[in-house]
Amino acid sequence: MSDENAIEAMGLTKVFGSGPDQVTALDRVSLQIRQNEFFTLLGPSGCGKTTLLRLVAGFEMPTSGDILLNGRSVVDLPPNQRPVNTVFQSYALFPHMTVADNVAFGLEMRGLSKGETASTVEEMLNLVQLGHLAARRPTQLSGGQQQRVALARALANHPQVLLLDEPLSALDLKLRQGMRSELKALQQRTGITFVFVTHDQEEALTMSDRIAVMSHGEVQQLGVPTDIYETPMNRFVADFIGDTNFVMAEVLGRDGDHLRCRSDGGLEVLASAAGDPKVGERVTLAIRPEKIRLAAGSGAEVTEITYLGTDTSYQLRLGQDLALDARVQNRMQGDEHFEPGQPVSISVPDGAARALLD
Repeated sequence: MSDENAIEAMGLTKVFGSGPDQVTALDRVSLQIRQNEFFTLLGPSGCGKTTLLRLVAGFEMPTSGDILLNGRSVVDLPPNQRPVNTVFQSYALFPHMTVADNVAFGLEMRGLSKGETASTVEEMLNLVQLGHLAARRPTQLSGGQQQRVALARALANHPQVLLLDEPLSALDLKLRQGMRSELKALQQRTGITFVFVTHDQEEALTMSDRIAVMSHGEVQQLGVPTDIYETPMNRFVADFIGDTNFVMAEVLGRDGDHLRCRSDGGLEVLASAAGDPKVGERVTLAIRPEKIRLAAGSGAEVTEITYLGTDTSYQLRLGQDLALDARVQNRMQGDEHFEPGQPVSISVPDGAARALLD
């Protein structure tokens, strides 16, 4: 294992139950999480992301495989002996204690002196910008403030890795958006490795250095946000991250690094490819709505328009059966606008469509 890795999962399998009730939550998962990285485990409910987090924390034991933290196997260590702390979805604050006492709790359990504890509490509360609320109780705080107290408490012990189990899901949209920026800034200031679990694709794309997209206990794709969004490796990833049109097409040939494809409905594109489709093979084209270009012309028809504030969504029909969703950014009043029933021409920039084999 490289010194650059904070965590390495090696063939991790976790099976719950037995016989007909047996469920494989993780199936031979292997991945590396680097030092000082904001790493996100992303996927739908039941995909295995929280199970993986709990295995790293020590709250569950793997059925097989190994977990290394900074090069050392920790599968035999109890949670309190692992250099990690966890922030839970519920925050788990003590309602009868003040904010300062909540942050101090773990430090006192470790036997730190009153002076060390007080200075650390002050440092952590200032780090999350809550020093002025040290004397309040959790019930006197907003949801976002409670979340920051939970972060301060988890950071007080200076863990090498901080595990975050959907910590923003209980917040309303505006507060959640604000906390994304705060979490990312906090990770950069502390230099601690953050492992963040979420089912929210926008959270993952906006905060992460790298993302592991999970489904059915397996990692479907691991990469930086732009790779996950722009070059998905399979249909699950393309469908789970953002909005996507899926169109069946035939491979006509190659043009440099791109595949020349003709879709059902007659749309021809130069697509990037996951895998190595052959000429004549049928593929699924994943085309993001914002990649589709509209112009006055023919070949397609506008069937429906939805105003979305920043964008306008155009539902299009090509031929008898092919329907597409196109998104056009609303920039200036007076920009070209299309009406239902109007014929239009559509095009897709070279490489913007993705040819998938599954």
